[in-house]
Amino acid sequence: MFHFSYKMNYLQAEQLSKSYGDIVLFDNISLNIRDGAHIALIARNGAGKTSLLNILAGKDTPNAGAIVCQPDIRIGYLEQEPEFDLSLTVFQVVFASSSEMVQAISDYEQALISDDKKRLAHCMERMDYLAAWDYEARIKQILGRLKITGIDQPVKELSGGQKKRLALANLLINEPELFLLDEPTNHLDLDMVEWLEEYLRKTASAFLMVTHDRYFLDRVCTELIELDQTSVFQYKGNYSYFLEKRAERMATQQAETEKAGNLFRTELEWIRRMPKARGTKAKYRMDAFEELKEKAHRKQPDRQLELNVRSARLGSKILVMEKVGKRLGEQLILSDFSYTFSRNEKIGIIGNNGTGKTTFLNLITGMMQPDSGKIDTGETVVYGYYRQAGMEFKPGQRVIEIVKEIAETVTMGDGRQISASQFLAEFLFPPEMQYVMVEKLSGGEKRRLYLATILIRNPNFLILDEPTNDIDIVTLNILEEYLQTFGGCLLIVSHDRYFMDKLVDHLFVFEGAGKIRDFAGNYTEYRAVQQATADTSRQPAVAKPQPKATPVKIKPTYREKKEIEELEAAIAVLESEKATIEQLLSTGSATHEEVVTASTRMGEILTEIDAKTDRWLTIS
Repeated sequence: MFHFSYKMNYLQAEQLSKSYGDIVLFDNISLNIRDGAHIALIARNGAGKTSLLNILAGKDTPNAGAIVCQPDIRIGYLEQEPEFDLSLTVFQVVFASSSEMVQAISDYEQALISDDKKRLAHCMERMDYLAAWDYEARIKQILGRLKITGIDQPVKELSGGQKKRLALANLLINEPELFLLDEPTNHLDLDMVEWLEEYLRKTASAFLMVTHDRYFLDRVCTELIELDQTSVFQYKGNYSYFLEKRAERMATQQAETEKAGNLFRTELEWIRRMPKARGTKAKYRMDAFEELKEKAHRKQPDRQLELNVRSARLGSKILVMEKVGKRLGEQLILSDFSYTFSRNEKIGIIGNNGTGKTTFLNLITGMMQPDSGKIDTGETVVYGYYRQAGMEFKPGQRVIEIVKEIAETVTMGDGRQISASQFLAEFLFPPEMQYVMVEKLSGGEKRRLYLATILIRNPNFLILDEPTNDIDIVTLNILEEYLQTFGGCLLIVSHDRYFMDKLVDHLFVFEGAGKIRDFAGNYTEYRAVQQATADTSRQPAVAKPQPKATPVKIKPTYREKKEIEELEAAIAVLESEKATIEQLLSTGSATHEEVVTASTRMGEILTEIDAKTDRWLTIS
C-alpha cells in the first residue's frame, strides 16, 4: 500500500507587482506557502520585504497581481513595529482572540484576579468541558518565557521592545495556521531567542519570516526566498545551502551578462556595417539582437556598502574602571566593578533584560555618573555610541542635512578626504536619496544612516547596542568585516549570536545583583559551558563511568594573551639561564662556592619554570 501526504496551499501570490513612484520593489513575482512550510524571506534593506508581508497579510494592496488564500485559514501577522489600541491593558491584548478556548482561559484568569468564587467555579467547569488546562499552562509558559508581567499595566506605558514581545505572545497564544513574522527576534534577549527558535522549529504551523539572525534562520527554516532586483529566487534548504547556491547563481549571472555583452558588441558592429540593408535582414537576427541587447544591459548586482573609515589614534591609556558601583532606585546595577580596557579588545555583553547593560554603557560614555568608584578615560579616546533607541532627527530634516551637521568633509581609511555627499554615497545613499526626508526612509535605511553618523566622527572606541536590528544580512556581513579589522576597542550588546561569535574575544556576563563575570570565549562557547555545568548538576550521586567529554575550547582574553606572551618570554630567559648553569656544573672547573650558589639558583629556576608553565597551561 502506498501512503502520501498532500500539502495544501495556504496562500498563493500570483504575479504581484509593487512600486512607489519610479521605485519598483518587485515585478510580476509569484510564490506559494503550503501547510507546514518554514520559509525565510531574504533581501537587502529597501528591497520590499515588509511591503510584501503587508500585501500577503492584507494590510496593503499590490499594483498588479492577486492573493489567493485557502478558505478559513487563520493568518497571524507580527509587524516590525506593532500598533495597539492604547486604551487597552496588557491582559486585554494578550487574550484578544476569537478562540473559544482562549476566551475561556481569559475569563478564568479574570475570575482568579477578582477572587469571585462563584464566577471562578463556573469558569473552572467551562475549562474542564473544553479540556483547556494544558492550553492554560502553555499560555503561562509563553508569557513567562517572554517575560511579560504586570498584566494590569496600560499598553501606552510600554516601551517599543515590550510592545513587540506582547504582540508575539498574542500571536503564539492564538497559534494561527500561518505566521507572517517581520523580524521576530528584535527586542528579545538571548534566552528568549533560543526558546522561540525551538518553538518555531517544532511547530506544525506554516510561517514566512523576515529575520537577520543567521543561526535562527539556519536552524528553523527549510526553504528560502530571495527578493533581488525586483524578482524572487527560491532555494529548498537552510541558510547554509542558500549561501552556496546563491554564490553559484551570482557567478552564472555574471558570466551570462559578460558573454551577452561580447555578443552584443559583435552584433552591433554587424548592424552598423550594413545600414542600407537593415530592412532586408533576417528577422530572427534582428530579434536575437534585441534579446542580446536586453541581456547585455541587464542590471548588475546592486552596489554594496563600503566601510573604509579611519579611526582616530588611540593612546596607551584607554579606559580604567576602579571599584565602580551604581544603583537605579532599589536595583543594584554594579558592585565594586574594576576593569582596565586594552587596545584591540572586542568584548560582548550579555545578560537578561533589566540587569543593567545599557546603564553600564551610559556610565562608560559619561551619560551617567557612578555612585561610587572611579571611571578614568584616556585623553585620545573618541567614543562612537550606537544606541538601541536609534537616531534622533527633526521633522522635515533631510538625509544630507543630518551628516553635514556633523562634518562637511570626512577622512577615509586610505587617507582620502571626501565630501559629506560622497560619504553618504559610500553608505548607499546616492545623490537623489540625499535630499529625501529622513522620516520617509525604511527602518533599515534609517539604521544605515545612523551608522554613518557614528563612523563619520572617526571613533576609536565603538559601543554598539543592538546594532543588528533592522539591518539586512548583506550589510551585516560588510559591517562584520569592518569590525574584525577595527583598530580600537569594541563593546557589543547583541542578541544576534552569529554576530557575537564572529567578533568577540570575551564576554561580560551580567548576572544580576551587580555581578559581572568576565568569560573568556564567545557566546556559543559560553552556552556550551553552561550546558555542561547543567548536565553535571543533573547527574545522580552514583553514576556509571561516562566517556570523557571533549573539553570546550575557550579563547583567552586580550589581557590573558598579553600574559601568555610575557610568560613565554620569561620561561625562555629562565631556560637560557638553566642551560648556562648546567654547562658550568658539567665542566668540573667551578669552585665549591660557585657550585653551591649555582645549585641553589638551579632549584629556584626549576620552581619558577614549573610555576610559570602551570600558569601558561591554565590560560592556554
